[in-house]
Amino acid sequence: MIQGTGSGAGKSVIVAGLCRIFKNMGIRVAPFKAQNMALNSFITKEGGEIGRAQAFQAEAAGVEPSNDMNPVLLKATGEAGCQVVLNGKAHATMKAQEYYDIKDKVWDVITAAYDRLSKQYDLIVIEGAGSPAEINLMKEDVVNMRMARYANAPVILVGDIDRGGVFASFYGTVELLKTPFVRAENTPLAPLHRGELTDADYIKAFIVNKFRGDINILRPGLRMIENKTGKPVIGVLNYQKDMDLDEEDGLSLERIRRGVSRYALAHNNIKIVVLRLKYISNFTDFAPFHHEPDVELKYSMWEDDIMSADMIIIPGSKNTVSDLLLLRESGMEECVKAAARKGTPLAGICGGYQMLGKKIFDPHGVESDLEEVDGMGLLDTVTTLNKTKITCQVEAELVKSLESGVKSYGNKFLRGYEIHVGETSGDTGLFKLKRFFSNSQLSTLDSELVLDGSSKGNVWGTYIHGVFDNDDFRTALLNSFRKGKSLPAQQAGFNYQAARDEAINKWADILKSSVDVCFTLRQVGMEHCVKEVRSKKSEMGS
Repeated sequence: MIQGTGSGAGKSVIVAGLCRIFKNMGIRVAPFKAQNMALNSFITKEGGEIGRAQAFQAEAAGVEPSNDMNPVLLKATGEAGCQVVLNGKAHATMKAQEYYDIKDKVWDVITAAYDRLSKQYDLIVIEGAGSPAEINLMKEDVVNMRMARYANAPVILVGDIDRGGVFASFYGTVELLKTPFVRAENTPLAPLHRGELTDADYIKAFIVNKFRGDINILRPGLRMIENKTGKPVIGVLNYQKDMDLDEEDGLSLERIRRGVSRYALAHNNIKIVVLRLKYISNFTDFAPFHHEPDVELKYSMWEDDIMSADMIIIPGSKNTVSDLLLLRESGMEECVKAAARKGTPLAGICGGYQMLGKKIFDPHGVESDLEEVDGMGLLDTVTTLNKTKITCQVEAELVKSLESGVKSYGNKFLRGYEIHVGETSGDTGLFKLKRFFSNSQLSTLDSELVLDGSSKGNVWGTYIHGVFDNDDFRTALLNSFRKGKSLPAQQAGFNYQAARDEAINKWADILKSSVDVCFTLRQVGMEHCVKEVRSKKSEMGS
């Protein structure tokens, strides 16, 4: 199990790297996170919603993402609390205390999922959340030490040295966890029996992450923390920039807030601006643009950025009505409309697509107390929010050409997934979708055909998440912008999936050369694999 001294320590990418290392050794490995809080989610083949990080970790492990890899997903919705997703399906929107009131049910869901997963794989790499030493939350914990105890999993604690105080965080975490763990609600300090473990005993080693500087200056601290805790530091990971990996939700959002672009701007680069909504969700939809060498991808709410963009995208939102009203109050809606009027291509994905229509109706109070809200009126559509969330993988055929020059592909299909409440009607039919639904009773996939998306002039929208992952579609779209800027067209776009796989392998090699993987294998009783790791390290010259 990989735990962190706090949020953003790097747990998600370390789990992914370990999954790739173990996968390449021939071990059947899978990721698991009991409870994730994120607005970045993915739809499994079962039609269930899990954290995007767990889908990425499954990709690194070379296995199909499943609901069992993330049985509890919490999606913040604002003042209403969090939408609680259990076993991939929306359960309810709850405040914190309401959620704690069903903690026994939640724990049953978590353990059942872990048990099913453990029967299918040789090794599970579990990810924790936040810090295991939040003493005010220990009684409610289902994702850190309680999970470690249930799985009898050795824990590696990761600390972010770039934030400062990494040794204090290691030491403080171990000391706080030496208190006997909670066994019952009324006995938080139940005495230990002789030989019984504390939570601190589950921590077997430390990893220092995001190190910059001279390792020789750090080494005395490594020896001192080992002497003080009796636990070794099994790796120091240097700060990695632009790894092109799906990061933890909070880290990615921080990068979005700063508006960081991967590439330095040339005068004639293509500038794509994604509106930085308050409740932005599934921002990994736009990750493929990071790999395009002549594209500047920017998350912004500045008028200058919007008016100078070659394309504007309104992303998905966990609270579409609230984000639409914030755009209106801030004046950004009028700015976006002005850009569209002058001919700038404008696209809406999921919640962004809903905003572009004439009306949003919310008769059941799904997102707000307002039963009716005016949309931007740029598409001839209306959306009605309902209580049922659509979650499915899709194949899509583009049946109408976009004004930007993207044409239908004939028999070529796009792939992606849907996550939304609400149905949009009116002038729809930009795409023809085949939705895939899991028939759990028959262990098969059923499908249905529906129309999706709408276009009007230079404005278009769709419910398809991952539409830009499709190389041909993305290349055709960008080539239309290149033509307008007298840039050379790309005849064959770069392979996004191959680039992701290369990035995972590169990260796995860094991890393997910086962390004592043999130590982790010995902890889980896989000593027979240690010789192979040492042999491969020797080949690398480590």
